[in-house]
Amino acid sequence: MKIVVTAISVGIVAVLMYTWGQFTASCWCDSKARLDGKTVIVTGSNTGIGKETARDLARRGAKVILACRNITKAAAAAEDIERSTSNGKIVVQKLDLSSLASVREFAKKINQEEERLDVLINNAGVVQSPRKETEDGFEMTFGTNHLGHFLLTNLLLNLLKKSASSRVINVSSDGYKFAWLFDYTGIRFDDIHLKKDFNIWFAYGQSKTANILFTLELGKRLEGTGVTSYSLHPGTINTEINRHAHTFYPLPTISVPVANFLFRLLGKTIVEGAQTTIYCAVEESIVTSSGSFFRDCALQEVWPHAQDQDVAKRLWEFSAESVGLET
Repeated sequence: MKIVVTAISVGIVAVLMYTWGQFTASCWCDSKARLDGKTVIVTGSNTGIGKETARDLARRGAKVILACRNITKAAAAAEDIERSTSNGKIVVQKLDLSSLASVREFAKKINQEEERLDVLINNAGVVQSPRKETEDGFEMTFGTNHLGHFLLTNLLLNLLKKSASSRVINVSSDGYKFAWLFDYTGIRFDDIHLKKDFNIWFAYGQSKTANILFTLELGKRLEGTGVTSYSLHPGTINTEINRHAHTFYPLPTISVPVANFLFRLLGKTIVEGAQTTIYCAVEESIVTSSGSFFRDCALQEVWPHAQDQDVAKRLWEFSAESVGLET
C-alpha cells in the first residue's frame, strides 16, 4: 500500500511538473554562431538529444567528438550526422562513464590527440532500476550521471583553459526536484550511494541535483580562466533514457502506458529538447552567467537545495575524494 501511495503521489507531482513546464515555455536557439575551427565533445551522443546537439554543432562547422559507450551505435550516428551536415569532422571515441578507468583512458587520449577543446557537453545520463553499482562501487545513477562527468571535466580542464574562451555544459533535469520531495537536503552525504534506502526517484533527483551543484562550484572555481559552466533542463522528452520505464513506475500495468502517452502528448521532440543545450553552447550573451541553470533558453533560478554553495563545496570535495582527484 505504501508503494502504491508513493507511486500515485510522485506520479501526480511529475505530471503537474511536466504539464506546467511544457505549456508555459518553449524555445528555439536562433543564434547563427559558427564553430569553425573549434572542437566539441558530447557524451552520450549516439542517440536522443545528445545526437541532435552534435548534429547542430556539426552544422556550425565544429569538429564533434561523439563520446559513447556503444561504439557501434556511435559509428552509425556519426555516419548519419556526416551525411546530414556534410561535415567530415565527426569522430567517435569510446567512453563508459560508469567506469573511472574508461574516463581516464578517454581523457588521456583527448589530451594527447586534440590541440583544443572549446565545448564539453556532459549529456549522457541514466535512470537505473533496480539498484546497481558501477565497477568502482558507486550507485549507478549517481556514479554515471555525476561522478563520471565530474572526473572527466576535471581531467580535461587544462585543455579547456588552453582553448579559452571555452564552456562546460552539464545536462541536468527538472527531475532534481524529486530529491527534495524525499529529502529536503537533496544530497544524502551519509548514504550517497543509497545502500540503506534506495529509491529510483530520489536516486535520479540526487544525481541531477549534483549536476547543478557541480556547475555552481565549477563556475566559482573557474572565475578568471575564460572557461564558463552552465547546467540546464532540456525539457520532457520521450527518449531512450525511458527504456527502464517498466521498473521506473511502481504500477507498470497502469502507469507505463499513461506515462508514455503523456510523454508523447506533452513532451518536446528530440530536436526541440536539444535547443537549450545548443543555446548554452553558442549563445554569447550568457558568458557572465557562469555557474547558472537554464531552461527553455533562459536563465532560471533553482530550488534552494540546488543553490546552496556550502553543499556545492562539500559535494566537490566528496566527489574529488571518491574519484581519486587531488583538490
